[in-house]
Amino acid sequence: MDLILENFFSQASGNYKGLIFGFVHVAIMIIGYYTGFSINRFLKILSNGYVAGIFGAALSHIFADIIACYLDPHLRTMIVGVVVGGIIPLFFIPIFEKFVAKSDRKFLEKKEEIS
Repeated sequence: MDLILENFFSQASGNYKGLIFGFVHVAIMIIGYYTGFSINRFLKILSNGYVAGIFGAALSHIFADIIACYLDPHLRTMIVGVVVGGIIPLFFIPIFEKFVAKSDRKFLEKKEEIS
């Protein structure tokens, strides 16, 4: 499979590098959506619904990145960087939850008191 892909892409311009990654990444998301597979079901046990949704979406993208990078010969050497780059923003979720989500709730409560 690698030989076929390498021969095809060596004749094509550099604009097609990453084509397999993009195709596989989006295909995994679509297949997951239509099969009903959801990481959120497992995460709802641990947290409230919307945090589980955000975290589940991020984890599913990281999982799809791993598979897509492995299948794309041009990106195979970048798997670790792509995964680490996807994991780093997950550490911001608790910070956003603590400061941004609370400030929105306080704003809504004040708005309800005024009206």
